[in-house]
Amino acid sequence: MSSSDTSLDLPRLLDTAGSILDAAVDRFVDGQGAPSAINKGGTDFATQIDLDLERHIGAELADRTQIPVHGEEFGGADVVDGPVWVLDPIDGTFNYSAGLPLTGILLGLVVDGEATLGMTWLPLVGRRYAAHVDGPLLIDGEPAPPAPDPVLAEAAIAFGPFDARGGGRYPGSRRADLLRELSTRAARIRMTGSTGVDMAFTAAGVFGGAIAFGRHPWDNAAGAALVRAAGGVATDIAGRPWTVASPSLVAGTPTVHAELMGVIAETVPEWAPNSITPDPITPDSITPDSINPDFTTPKETRR
Repeated sequence: MSSSDTSLDLPRLLDTAGSILDAAVDRFVDGQGAPSAINKGGTDFATQIDLDLERHIGAELADRTQIPVHGEEFGGADVVDGPVWVLDPIDGTFNYSAGLPLTGILLGLVVDGEATLGMTWLPLVGRRYAAHVDGPLLIDGEPAPPAPDPVLAEAAIAFGPFDARGGGRYPGSRRADLLRELSTRAARIRMTGSTGVDMAFTAAGVFGGAIAFGRHPWDNAAGAALVRAAGGVATDIAGRPWTVASPSLVAGTPTVHAELMGVIAETVPEWAPNSITPDPITPDSITPDSINPDFTTPKETRR
């Protein structure tokens, strides 16, 4: 725990934030199937429920905890310094609009960039996952039993969705190479379309591990906190401990995580630690506009 964590009452914050998310559940459930309200480019979009939930949850968190909020849709406080909530009001938006229940609300508390508390609410499957750095993983408010630590050959692995023709830091063709190799080594590969689901299920032992190629803290912070609280490991693809500056997230039980890192190093050596450095994170570097140049602010594109 960092020195900044010691002044925070994490159990109280977990209870307060949990009551706020609980109060948003009915609205989340009622909005399932909502169409796109904002086009972020390609098949990435936000619904009106995303916007409404972020405004409501963010305002409640700021008022009741006196901790600032940074949300996916509207941005907000600097995530680097001091405590700040990071909020994704609907993770797995495509699933949500399509009627697939693997979608939820993600809320993380980061302190000086470190994942300190995580909450993943999955209203459409009736599950709530919560934890802070000093406490056990809670599933529906009850401490979860220790997760098993299988070998990779006995584990299901969640793999982030991708376009095989895509470019970027982790090109789609190399992700496909990694997926191909993992398919011969893991018991099963699963692609849920939701980073939050992948990481919560990993913390709970449903999956042995998960790989997410995105860098957004609102997608990754909650899951990193949950996995660590459950005794697992959360790093980036190069093996460095996850922070808000990390360009990706690999999580798993200790044994599975170690084996995943070995497969990544063998299959895609250019993703090794000396080949990839985290992007510097500043308040301006993680706004929706900077993440996707095609994104325009909600009030300009709402329909």
